Amino acid sequence: MARCVKATMLAFTLLLIFAACGQMAASPAAEMSEAREPRSEAKEAEAPKAEADRESEAKSEPAPASESSRAESRTASIEAGKVDDNEQWDEYLQYRSAYSGPPVHDLDVSERYIISVTNAAGHPIPNALVRVTFDEITLFEGLTYANGQALFFPKIVKESSDAQVFSVRIEKDGLGQLVEFNRAEDSHWEIKLEVEDRLIEKVPLDVLFLLDATGSMSDEINQIKSTLLSISHRISDLPSQPDLRFGMVTYRDRGDQFITRTYSFEQNIMEFVTSIQGVVADGGDDYPESLNEALHVAVNQVDWRLGEAIRLVFLIADAPPHLDYPEDYDYAEEMVRASQRGIKVFPIASSGLDAQGEYIFRQIALHTMGKFIFILYGGSTSHDVGEYTVENLDDLVVNLVEEELSHLQR
Repeated sequence: MARCVKATMLAFTLLLIFAACGQMAASPAAEMSEAREPRSEAKEAEAPKAEADRESEAKSEPAPASESSRAESRTASIEAGKVDDNEQWDEYLQYRSAYSGPPVHDLDVSERYIISVTNAAGHPIPNALVRVTFDEITLFEGLTYANGQALFFPKIVKESSDAQVFSVRIEKDGLGQLVEFNRAEDSHWEIKLEVEDRLIEKVPLDVLFLLDATGSMSDEINQIKSTLLSISHRISDLPSQPDLRFGMVTYRDRGDQFITRTYSFEQNIMEFVTSIQGVVADGGDDYPESLNEALHVAVNQVDWRLGEAIRLVFLIADAPPHLDYPEDYDYAEEMVRASQRGIKVFPIASSGLDAQGEYIFRQIALHTMGKFIFILYGGSTSHDVGEYTVENLDDLVVNLVEEELSHLQR
């Protein structure tokens, strides 16, 4: 049952937190999420009535206040840890070198360059186009994040093997700058671009939940839906008021009723909550799930805003992707594509995530300049994370959003 409670509280907390942020965007907020429970014999015994129950669950009325209060009380006690492997770089390289778990799709990140783009006032320039070339061959092309940074890992591109000098071109608002950097001379490349230093009013903020919706989550979904509104007022005081949209991609596994299902971005939080009322959990008979395909959909097949937008994904899961499927997408390719599109991913590990899943989640966070988040119980974790910071989960997630927005303040 521990696995159920942990994942339930995790997904519940995140959606109610961001529903609260929706109050800043102009409409009343609401809270919703989905939760995991152990795949047990008891759960399987309920299968004959599950199909009949799903329709009534999707149409169910909000729970009584006492039920909402109990959910809110449990949520308040959730603690989570986080690590930023890009900040704790040496520790991450040691972790990577020591990994001996199941196979992963590894990319050689041992050589890393941080490209920082600022204007004349020293403020970061988000969504600037960065192109790294050698001998007229493009090795990397992508957008800077809200902090004005992009990452370049030359060893994952075979054409860079003979390069000793890299050419970096930055483009933004019709202006461009070309700078050359010697390989291995400095790992932090700083470039200034003479663009206007301006305040971005109502920053476009797209938040996508990438949620495992396999069968072990069924028991708590109704409770999460019904308590979504009850605590939306808890977070309404972020310093900036973004132009906020929510979206969701749920996923299961091959052989289930569906592999992925997309809920389009929505600015009206109440309409978003209504649109996901039909989300139910089912399928997923084995441990790994179709995260490869789900990540592909999240990165490439939803309507992300460009321009000055901030693009965030919160991946909530407790299982790694299948790496044994033929003709499948590859999470490693998708995380690189996310970094190119300026999409930041925060993987959140729920109960039961194994060593392979941790390694993959940390790869995704590293490449997209996100952070690896994990739920704590008894103040500890089984993940191989060394030193980490601890916060209540709601505070942690809101602080992450606030941090992204803070880079655009003037």
